Amino acid sequence: MTKPMTLAALARYLESGKLTSRALVEQCLERAKGPEHQGDVAFISIDADRVRADADAADAARSEGRAPSPFAGIPVSIKDLFDIKGEVTTAGSRIFADNPSAMADAAPVARLRAAGFIPFGRANMTEFAFSGLGMNVHYGDPASPYQREVGRVAGGSSSGGAVSVAEGIVPLTLGTDTGGSCRIPAACCGITGYKPTASRVPQEGTFPLSKSLDSIGPLGNSVACCASAFAVLANEPLKDLAPRPLAGTKLGVLRNFVLEGMDDIVAAAFEKSLRLLSAAGAGLVDVTFDPLDRIPEINARGGLVTAEALQVHREYLKDREEQYDQRVAKRIRRAEQQGPDEYAHILAERTRMIEEAELAFSSFDAIVMPTIPIVPPRFADCADDDGYTRNNLLLLRNPSVGNWLDRCAIALPTHAPGDAPTSFMLMGRNGEDEALFATAAGVEAALAGAVA
Repeated sequence: MTKPMTLAALARYLESGKLTSRALVEQCLERAKGPEHQGDVAFISIDADRVRADADAADAARSEGRAPSPFAGIPVSIKDLFDIKGEVTTAGSRIFADNPSAMADAAPVARLRAAGFIPFGRANMTEFAFSGLGMNVHYGDPASPYQREVGRVAGGSSSGGAVSVAEGIVPLTLGTDTGGSCRIPAACCGITGYKPTASRVPQEGTFPLSKSLDSIGPLGNSVACCASAFAVLANEPLKDLAPRPLAGTKLGVLRNFVLEGMDDIVAAAFEKSLRLLSAAGAGLVDVTFDPLDRIPEINARGGLVTAEALQVHREYLKDREEQYDQRVAKRIRRAEQQGPDEYAHILAERTRMIEEAELAFSSFDAIVMPTIPIVPPRFADCADDDGYTRNNLLLLRNPSVGNWLDRCAIALPTHAPGDAPTSFMLMGRNGEDEALFATAAGVEAALAGAVA
């Protein structure tokens, strides 16, 4: 399997008989074996026997004309907080290691499997999905492919899955996104990551972080890969993605809140992307959305994520707190500082801001911004509490806008191979995921020269 390989290209190879699913998964298993492709930290576990059996079944179905979709037989890594029938779901932690195996697939996994995708390995992640850095004290720290000799974060919380795609182990991964956990690792690893409208993909069988903000989405090698995977996850018909011509497209360039603290590399890449889009005919309009400046105050004591995480973890923390990554436990316990009416107040503030955004952004096809304001920080810069907190908040800040406003959003790479990874994010309207994919495909084409 060459890198990067798109779902469409693999589907053509499989349909033509130039490639079998068994040969494909053998390549993936070989790549996942060791440190050259970070398989030792990208995955918590891989059931190789089951994967091979699934591949053989996919090849038999294709030969008999029973392939359920063009993507039958393609492997996809699965974030460790999704149930896979017959496997233990640990959510990147040790406290569930002795739990019984899942009796059924999580709803998103079941939909992927029904389309013929092969669940390939449990991908490493931040414990309980509670960090944007992607580090894990229990199972190791997946690293960005950029400057691996230096050691930079892969982004979280879907870190292992992003690495598995970026390093060519598999062509697709299934992640979750509560404050950027698909888009941050995509930005750090140089791939494409998608956060759907939360209500479009069912969450049954998925270990939660925040019931109000959790979304389930794919990371892949192109906008089309993410669009195809989303269609499967949302149980929508598969369609060819037609890029929207940028002439006549109106993009709002968000100029407050999301540009603070940008490093020079990201700032230069963002402005270059805007120039390329303008040259391609896109209408760019600077926009300020002042309500975003209230978010730090609203979240001063952990906000919505922490409050809802504490609801999930309260009983576990009573007798197993010492088994947690203490950075994760500390963040969850911040919700104990919240007043009795604070949770209801935060929910009301969010509802109000969603309504304000609907009015402010109604004339735009998408709102654009840098996915993250800095290149992936070094592990060494996240080693102490201050560095960990500072970098975590920076990586989470921009992507979390889409979760907070209950919108769909996509992160696209904008750097040339070998350069420091930079990423361009488009945020669409609630429920209009297909329209955002069409616009993003047009943007992807316009930016192609920058990433060649």
